[in-house]
Amino acid sequence: MTTTKTSPSTASLSVVVLNYNSFELTIDLLRSLAEHELVDWMSVIVVDNNSPNDSYQEIKNAVASNRWDAWCRIVKSEQNGGFSAGNNLALVETTSTHVILLNSDTLVEAPSLTRLSQIADEQPDAAIFSPRLQWADGTAQNSCFRFFRPLTELVNAAGSGPITRLFPAATVPWETDGQGGHLACEPDWVSFACVLIRREVIEQIGLMDDDFFMYYEDIDFCRRARNAGYLIRHVPDTKVVHLRGGSSPVKSLQTQRKRRPRYYYAARARYYAKHFGRFGLFRANCFWLLGRGIAFCREAGGRRPPHACEAEWKDIWINFWNPLTGRHR
Repeated sequence: MTTTKTSPSTASLSVVVLNYNSFELTIDLLRSLAEHELVDWMSVIVVDNNSPNDSYQEIKNAVASNRWDAWCRIVKSEQNGGFSAGNNLALVETTSTHVILLNSDTLVEAPSLTRLSQIADEQPDAAIFSPRLQWADGTAQNSCFRFFRPLTELVNAAGSGPITRLFPAATVPWETDGQGGHLACEPDWVSFACVLIRREVIEQIGLMDDDFFMYYEDIDFCRRARNAGYLIRHVPDTKVVHLRGGSSPVKSLQTQRKRRPRYYYAARARYYAKHFGRFGLFRANCFWLLGRGIAFCREAGGRRPPHACEAEWKDIWINFWNPLTGRHR
């Protein structure tokens, strides 16, 4: 493929890749971009979030040896400020019409990013677009959602079919196409594992909130965008492979019901306090306790395995008194 030198400040499409301790995944992602995307359309900025391993140098060497420097450059953060702060470091350096945030644990198997940009040009009534996320075998992942609200905590903690059916608006996962993916839709928020954001949204509502170290930052950004009148659109005929687990253990810990890191609960507390006030956070925690009580009764009867993560009853209260200050309390 013939590549054309593009500058991150002038390219029509900028792709931001955040790396933390996952240089092998990031290099594989860059290779997939080189093979399948029209790289003269876009520039790529890789932000290394102060990885303690040799990520920065390894990625730098790969870019140089593969001659990807015509369209890719690397920025090293002086600290690991988290997902929002790392992406913001690149966002402030771009002025392109469209920006795509792309996790390091993704792969592109077709020109889906440039196609997503074309669709955004064709549909100016929406400002945030998401592709279909899928596993390497093509199985779809759930990537479209409803907003978390205090009552959501009851639904999630109870893990009960009747409770879920009683409060459908508080159920986070969006309706699927029957195979785990989604039809074309306008959800409340979408996964930021891969998302296209129109420049005008950033100019109007600002950057991502970097007081979210990790988790809930995508919900917060989408909520702010929707409050400003922007639509969010899911485009299932554009596809990106999402391997998951590149830099955070939260999902695997949740699956194993082990204790999740403090930054997860700090982000949860900030989200509820920011959008529902401290009383909203209090209601969310109380709804969680009620749901946990329902689940515990079922567990005590031997009808189901433990549903909550270790120490979750305690962790949800850690940031209650200062939910909007600090990120690792």
